[in-house]
Amino acid sequence: MLGVQLHSQSPNLSSRAVNHKFSGQGRSVYMWTENEGDLKDFNALATGGYLKYVAKGEAGWELGAALYNSLNLRISNLQLPDPVTGRLSRYEEGLFNRLDLDKTMVSLLGEAYVSYAKGLSTFTVGRFKVNTPQINPQDGRMIPTLVQGIWFKRGKQEKLSFQAGILNRIAPRSTGTFMKIGESVGTYPAGRDVNGNPSKYAGNTYSKYVAIANTEWYISPSIQFNLWNYYTDNISNTLYLKPQWDISKRLGLDAEWLHQNRIGEGGNSDPELRYFTQNQSDIVGLQLRYTLGKSQIQFGYDRILPGGRFLFPREWGREYLFSFQKLERSEGSADNHALVVSYAHPLTLKREVLKLRPILSFGRHWKASVINAQENKYAFPDYTHLNLDVFVDFMKLPNLRPELLLTYKDAAGSFPANPNFVINKVNLFHVSFIVNYNF
Repeated sequence: MLGVQLHSQSPNLSSRAVNHKFSGQGRSVYMWTENEGDLKDFNALATGGYLKYVAKGEAGWELGAALYNSLNLRISNLQLPDPVTGRLSRYEEGLFNRLDLDKTMVSLLGEAYVSYAKGLSTFTVGRFKVNTPQINPQDGRMIPTLVQGIWFKRGKQEKLSFQAGILNRIAPRSTGTFMKIGESVGTYPAGRDVNGNPSKYAGNTYSKYVAIANTEWYISPSIQFNLWNYYTDNISNTLYLKPQWDISKRLGLDAEWLHQNRIGEGGNSDPELRYFTQNQSDIVGLQLRYTLGKSQIQFGYDRILPGGRFLFPREWGREYLFSFQKLERSEGSADNHALVVSYAHPLTLKREVLKLRPILSFGRHWKASVINAQENKYAFPDYTHLNLDVFVDFMKLPNLRPELLLTYKDAAGSFPANPNFVINKVNLFHVSFIVNYNF
């Protein structure tokens, strides 16, 4: 098991050469979801945050540790399911330990690392955050997703930058514990297998590590290629390529291609217990970016091809695809189309005392039929998705950062009249109100 012990002195990290720093965040999150008709509504209120200590030495060494916490203020009982479907909340339980909702408090030593930097290179070992297109903090709840392993990063040189790492533990958001790689797969709802039966891979997936590599190639000031590869032992390999072209100061065009293929047993030698069942899957996408003054407009389209579900553990982070919208995923889908338009324009109010940064996104998502388990793992109908995400900056209180997220998802197309296709999925209105105070 990788880790680190903190020492007050070392040959290169004497008391005179060390810069000690405490930082942290106080965080409170309120969530409310209104479901259709007589289906149960859910709400929850959490408070907590994290406290972090960092010691930096003149020789390039850094030691760090951070303790994360979430406290359930119990304004509702999240262990009471919807009486019609038997379903619990989807979003609200993620504020706490969703594997044990009876626990009022979750605490986690989420970061404990040592790093060494020299020139453009940095090497880190222990527990830390990584932010990649598929494995990332996804910190829309109380405690982000954190990882354990080793990480190397080299900054831009001769038009290239590079980073790579090996992870042997992951602490999925909403669990409060570091787990083996295979153990972490299935801590979120597992959906259906390709035959329409409940998936059985939770607790039956075997994988020792994830190896990640990334390079960014700056061909010219206006053209860039970003390449990521995720090799998940005994499960799958995921290749993600994203070329970007700044056509002008106002206009940009991006593309993306994600290709997956099965590695080893796909998680288990028994097909009924296997996580990655198909041989491969592919996603292709385009995004148009336009800037006009302070306004930014983006048009994003993604196509998940037929024949293989896009499968990447949602426990490990949000998917930074062009069609991503907060509070929803494309994972688990095949033969899927998604079109998303977003608009952002900052506003200054009351003589620069208050600044608002609203982001409005409108998405239309076309899924395979809900009864097609092979291409629709979570039985999700077609839907229209509207998000309004507002970030607030108080000029005289720069450490206070509130955020308000309003979400509406409306079912589209036709599907069987079954409330299990609706609850916590479509025909719902959701509010997230987050207050962060950074220090």
